Amino acid sequence: MRVPSPPLATPARPTVGLGADGLRLARRRPSDVPDPSVRGSPLPLDTSKAVWPPRARLVPCRLGRRTLALALAALAALAASAVGSPRAETLEGSLGRAYRANPELNATRAGLRATDEEVAMARAGYRPTVAADADVGVRNVQGAAGGERLARTSFPRGAGLTVEQTLFNGFQTDNDTHRAESNVLGRREALRSAENTILFNAAQAYMDVLRDTATVELNRNNIAVLEEQRRQTTLRFRLGELTRTDAAQADARLAGARSQLSAAEAQLRARTGVFRQVIGVDPRRLAPGRPLDRLVPPRLELALGIGLAEHPRILSALHAVDAAEAQAKVFEGRLYPRAGASGVVQRRRDEEEPGDDVLAAGIAGQVTVPVYEGGQVYAQVRQAKEQAGQLRIEAEQVRDAVRAGIVAAWAQLEASKAQVAASQAQVQANEVALAGVRDEARAGQRTTLDVLNAQQELLNARVGLVVAQRDRVVFSYGLVQALGRLTARFAELPVAPYGAKAHYDQVEDLWAGLRTPDGR
Repeated sequence: MRVPSPPLATPARPTVGLGADGLRLARRRPSDVPDPSVRGSPLPLDTSKAVWPPRARLVPCRLGRRTLALALAALAALAASAVGSPRAETLEGSLGRAYRANPELNATRAGLRATDEEVAMARAGYRPTVAADADVGVRNVQGAAGGERLARTSFPRGAGLTVEQTLFNGFQTDNDTHRAESNVLGRREALRSAENTILFNAAQAYMDVLRDTATVELNRNNIAVLEEQRRQTTLRFRLGELTRTDAAQADARLAGARSQLSAAEAQLRARTGVFRQVIGVDPRRLAPGRPLDRLVPPRLELALGIGLAEHPRILSALHAVDAAEAQAKVFEGRLYPRAGASGVVQRRRDEEEPGDDVLAAGIAGQVTVPVYEGGQVYAQVRQAKEQAGQLRIEAEQVRDAVRAGIVAAWAQLEASKAQVAASQAQVQANEVALAGVRDEARAGQRTTLDVLNAQQELLNARVGLVVAQRDRVVFSYGLVQALGRLTARFAELPVAPYGAKAHYDQVEDLWAGLRTPDGR
């Protein structure tokens, strides 16, 4: 006959309740923790006194209409550290850090600035070219002329200035400028696409750290519960109330929990490294992450319309088509007549006789009509047209890919909302089941293995709850990224937006100068 066992002492652990739109965190002192079969109200959390790692446990809360962001205080408290600034790092602040300092994003900006110079190079075709030259030499003449011997030395020298201006080149300069401007616009859209990707990666890294921190803490608390379970099981085995099998089961489950904790800690360390890579700093005190629902359209049809009209990948592909068509016209312009004018001013001294001083100036016009170029230019025109056709087809492929991405992101977000509610219900049911199994075990109607299984199911449900909350936030950012609107301007990040046009305005019509606008 089984003797009823005393209730297990449950260690302090974070209390994360799941509502329709979020988690709720509470902290309890060890003396405040009741018997596991008794459910009580959580106490408020003072995050300013949080320690690393905090102790916490999961309990259910009622469904509400508060935003998921406020409910994610659980994950934020789990990530709080005693070391660092008294102010918590917010998700928006972390995105701002990534926007300012991410090396991949900064490299894309530098590439755009380099592309801006293509416009200045193309517009150089409108301007004259000026060249100055000078020479000096020595000439020694010895001999006889008219019965007189000659012996003189002179130093012929001179300087000149040549100015050339293209008057017509088959519209090559116009089309080359159009090509360069299209490349600049395309690179701006590529920068916006990179910004979307980097900010999404930053949001994902932020929420991954919160999720994995909560998972580590849940596994630690599970170990504390299993250690108490093993202690009581061992004691009752020594008293002859339980069998060796019961004790071995408790030992095995504790060993498995320690293995799970090691895996969870390893994953947390890996996510911390990704956080540093994307955002630029180590995670310290992380505040709750809020979903970006204000940028999510109410219907899928509206989302598709926004994405197909605004997504930077589509716009970049269309600008690439424009640039390719302009390049074909540049090649075609080589078949047109070319006209230009040139002017020369020269001054020569001691050219023939010592004391000579000649000033000469002239101006001339020139017209060149290509007759046959060996077929090379014709082939270049045809090739450029085929390349433009290829890019046009690729633009349609990009459009289809964007459409598919929006549909997939929308489905993920909708599924995550349902998973939050389902995970909350699962946690509630598993808590009731665990309390019942423990009561039945104390009455001798359940085995130690039943209790251990119920405890493991509750842990899995709590971890699933944390994962569902993380997915709810990340997938909202994923949908906004799929729309092409995950930018500092749309997300209203606390950071000054990068002005791509400012550098372009500084260099597009710059006639001379070696220094970049920032002084390099």
